[in-house]
Amino acid sequence: MFDFVRKHTKIMMFVMFLLIIPSFVLFGIDGYKRFSDGGSAVAHVAGHEITQGEWDTAHKAEAERLRASMPNLDPKLLDSPEARFATLEKLIREKVLAFAVEKSNFSTTDGRLASELQSNPTIASLRQPDGKLDMDRYRQLAASQGLTPEGFEARVRNDLSVRQVEAGVASTGFTPPGIANVALNAFFEKREVQIANFLTADYLAKVAPTDAELEAYYEKNKTQFQAPEQATIEYLILDIASVKKSIVINDAELRSFYDQNVSKLSGIEERRASHILINAPKEASSADRQKAKAQAEDLLAGLRKAPDSFAEVAKKNSQDSASAPKGGDLDYFSKGAMVKPVEDAVFSMNKGDLSGVVESEFGFHIIKLTDVKKPVQRTFEELRAGIEADLKTQQSQKKYAEVAESFTNGVYEQSDTLKPIAEKLKLEIKTASGLKRTPDLSASGVLANPKFLSAIFSPDSVEKKRNTEAVEIAPNQLAAGRIVQYTPSRVIPFADVKNEVRVQVAAVQAAELSKKEGAEKLALWKASPSTAVMPTEVVLSRDKALNTPIQVLNAALHADMTSLPVLVGVNLGNKGYAVVKINKVLSRTPPEAAENAQQINQYAQMWTSAENQAYYQQLKDFAKVQILVPSPQKTK
Repeated sequence: MFDFVRKHTKIMMFVMFLLIIPSFVLFGIDGYKRFSDGGSAVAHVAGHEITQGEWDTAHKAEAERLRASMPNLDPKLLDSPEARFATLEKLIREKVLAFAVEKSNFSTTDGRLASELQSNPTIASLRQPDGKLDMDRYRQLAASQGLTPEGFEARVRNDLSVRQVEAGVASTGFTPPGIANVALNAFFEKREVQIANFLTADYLAKVAPTDAELEAYYEKNKTQFQAPEQATIEYLILDIASVKKSIVINDAELRSFYDQNVSKLSGIEERRASHILINAPKEASSADRQKAKAQAEDLLAGLRKAPDSFAEVAKKNSQDSASAPKGGDLDYFSKGAMVKPVEDAVFSMNKGDLSGVVESEFGFHIIKLTDVKKPVQRTFEELRAGIEADLKTQQSQKKYAEVAESFTNGVYEQSDTLKPIAEKLKLEIKTASGLKRTPDLSASGVLANPKFLSAIFSPDSVEKKRNTEAVEIAPNQLAAGRIVQYTPSRVIPFADVKNEVRVQVAAVQAAELSKKEGAEKLALWKASPSTAVMPTEVVLSRDKALNTPIQVLNAALHADMTSLPVLVGVNLGNKGYAVVKINKVLSRTPPEAAENAQQINQYAQMWTSAENQAYYQQLKDFAKVQILVPSPQKTK
């Protein structure tokens, strides 16, 4: 079908025209919009629908977020019914809280929004030396999240409003220590027990599966003995580095760049200065600032008469505690290191000059320029390699978008081979064999990228050996591949896995034998307690489980303590069986004050979390939430 579309584009456009126009005539624009808006409803929140399309879009975004944060995550987990339903519940929660914000008339003022943005460390890092926000980088930050600056701020404003809904519960959680200790005493109560283990490993020598039993188990459990699908592939990677290889910088460009930037390339000028500071912060009163200025002017007048006394005057009078002991010395610094009024003064002076009184946000300065360290101009040949590398990097970054478009079109237009686009862009065709849909732990890079593997094992790629689309596997990095040889998943012949089958059957039989003997001992010991031969007593509790299996710990803690001692049997699954004898109930060991305070705090947090969840449930009831799709946890 795709071949026909590629070869008959105009015909297909005409057919689409014939199909689309009648749909507007018959159903109207509103009907067509409803059709394209996402299909049937999957939930209702406050009278509004959440459609299947909205759910699908939200889950796609959530899956992309998880893949980016956990590259080795099994893609199948993200496509499971449980994962999809979790996304729906998250979507419902967002709608419920938004409804609560609206009904409660919560809002976030411009001042509160500004305060939140100013305290955000990511945004703080975008500030320039003069304190102004770098708007270009701010737009890039918003764009990286698929938003405009206005959209980013709207989302932050909404988040702040939503926080108000939950703050009434979350910020007021409180549990009296007395009540908390009652619960904690019960939770950390201990049991003195004896445990008799009947472990599968101890019974393996007692079983000998026959060939007939092995074959029967194999036939019944063939899905356990499948070789996964595998592929041998060719693939290309386009990134900045590969684009850079194709760029040639001629001598004229290198020389021109050197001539225009030689001063910058040779290094930056540094200056050494000393200063005397009279403190007068900008929030000080006008009278205080005038007083500080007058003091600075008096000191300056004395220094003009005796310039060599600067260091001594600074030690006695400067209110900069860091530099005063050093005679006001600020050491060497370059532009951008000091507040702007001080910097402007220093870089306008000649060595040995004394400034006038310079006003800054900290107060009033008297500055002496003590040294100028100018960079040594380096020759063209010394800088040539660095200039060439820098220019290649700059040009490759500019050229990447153009080359990426060519790469994307090339792998699609000649879909049965990667060779033409590889030759055109001078890319190396790489190969990999034994590639699986779920990567091995040793896999890395593109061969472990979920998006790339999903494209490689797509039906069109597997069945027709076509090139995949260009897949973005990282910023400024595209990959495309094609299957050269494909081996579908298959059941491995019995003869090839006979030993593995034997191990599994022996384990099953040994587990059954251990459980049988354990159950028999339990019945015997209950009937005749004096015959019970048990190991030495141990003390178990939730905080000191001593590597005891969770089934044993739960059995010991949940057994009926009406009449002690009591015997209980515990099924350990494929690990065997255990008989537990509970002899005593022991009180919680009183913790140290610091530990007890920490446990009470943890208990309060859990209690607050439970209250918050109950409050959210009330909000769901208020919003009349209806989920119209079954929960996967309830399906069998």
